[in-house]
Amino acid sequence: MTIKGKAYIAGIYEHPTRKAEGIPLSQLHAEVAKGALDDAGLTVADVDGYFCAGDAPGLGGFSMAEYMGLRVRQTDCTETGGSSYIAHLNHAAQAIATGKIKVALITLAGKPRTGGAPPGRPPMAVVPPDAPFELPFKPTVLNLYAMCARRHVHEFGTTPEQLAWIKVAASQHAQHNPHAMLRDVVTVEEVVNSPIVADPLHRLDCCVVSDGGGALVVVAPEIAAQLQRPKVRILGAGEAIKHTNGGEMDITWSGAVWSGAKAFEEAGVRPTDIKYVSVYDSFTITVLMQLEDLGFCAKGEGGRFVADGNLISGVGKLPFNTDGGGLCNNHPGNRGGMTKVLEAVRQLRGEAHPAVQVKNCDLALAHGTGGYLPTRHGSATVILERA
Repeated sequence: MTIKGKAYIAGIYEHPTRKAEGIPLSQLHAEVAKGALDDAGLTVADVDGYFCAGDAPGLGGFSMAEYMGLRVRQTDCTETGGSSYIAHLNHAAQAIATGKIKVALITLAGKPRTGGAPPGRPPMAVVPPDAPFELPFKPTVLNLYAMCARRHVHEFGTTPEQLAWIKVAASQHAQHNPHAMLRDVVTVEEVVNSPIVADPLHRLDCCVVSDGGGALVVVAPEIAAQLQRPKVRILGAGEAIKHTNGGEMDITWSGAVWSGAKAFEEAGVRPTDIKYVSVYDSFTITVLMQLEDLGFCAKGEGGRFVADGNLISGVGKLPFNTDGGGLCNNHPGNRGGMTKVLEAVRQLRGEAHPAVQVKNCDLALAHGTGGYLPTRHGSATVILERA
C-alpha cells in the first residue's frame, strides 16, 4: 500500500506564544487544534482520528480526546521525540488510505520555559537499558551534538564558519517573522565569535527554547475536494530509528539516510526536484548532517553546500526553514518536527512571508529528528506537493 496522493493537509496552525505563562498544557493543545480546524473549515465534530506524542498531558490520546470533546475511531500516540509529528502525518495518511478514518488531527504543545520539561532527557518512570552505561558520563544535549560536530570536523574538514552559515540563513528568514524569538540578522563572524558552549559549537549554533505548539489536519481526498483552502498532497513518507548498534556505529550520519530514501522512493521524486526544505535545526550540525543524509549533497560535502548563503531564500539553491526555524523562531516543547511541516505547507500554499516565499514552490520536504543524533534517535521524512 502507498499513501501517495491518498491524503491531503487541509489545515495548519502555529501558536503565536513563545512564553505561555498562565496557559495550561492541555489548553495549548486545544488552542492549536481549534486553529488548525478553523483553517481547514472543519470542526471537532468532523475529526475521527487523533494523533499525539509524549508532550500530551495525562494519558495522551485518551485524556486529550476527552478534553477536546473528540469522538475518534483511531488514535496513535507514537513517541519518537521531535520526529513524532511527521511520523503521525505518515500514520494518519495510512489510516485514511485504508478507509479507517477521514479527518485526522495532530497536535503538539510544550512549555519548557514556563513549567514544562527542560531540554534534555526528562524524568522517566522506567529507566531505559542504556542509562546505567551512559548516565555516569553525564551526557547532555549540548555535548552529545558537539560530539557529532567534532567528528564531522575531523572526518571531513568542516569548519565553524561553514556551520555558521546555517544560523546566518535562519536569521535572514527570521527577521521577517513577527513571532520569532531571535529576529536580529547575524553574520558568520558573530556566530563564530559567540561563546563556545561545547566545542566546536558556539552559543549561536544552538536553537532557542520556547513554549508554544502547532497542529495539522489531514483529510481524505473527497473531504479535501469540498474545502476552500489550497490543497497540499502527501506524496511519500519514511521513518527510521538509528541506535548505537552495540557500539558499531558512525556518528557522522543519521537515520535520515533511511527515512529520506523511503520518502523519495514512495513519492517518485529526487532531491534535485525539491524546491524547499524544512529540516530540524536543534543545532547547526543537525541541519548539515541531515542535508547530506537526505541526498542534497554527498556525505562530507555539507559544509561547502551550506556556505555562502546557499540556504537563504531568493539567494541560494535550496531555501530552508523560512520561518527562522528552531535556530531563531521557536522550538515548542523542544520538539521541532511539527513546525517543519507547518512552514512547508505555507510555502506550498504561497502563504509564507513575501520576502522569503520561494517562487513556483510546488514540491517541499519536511524532516524531523527525535532523540540524540550520536546515540539513539528517530527520523521521519515527508514529501509534499502543491495540488
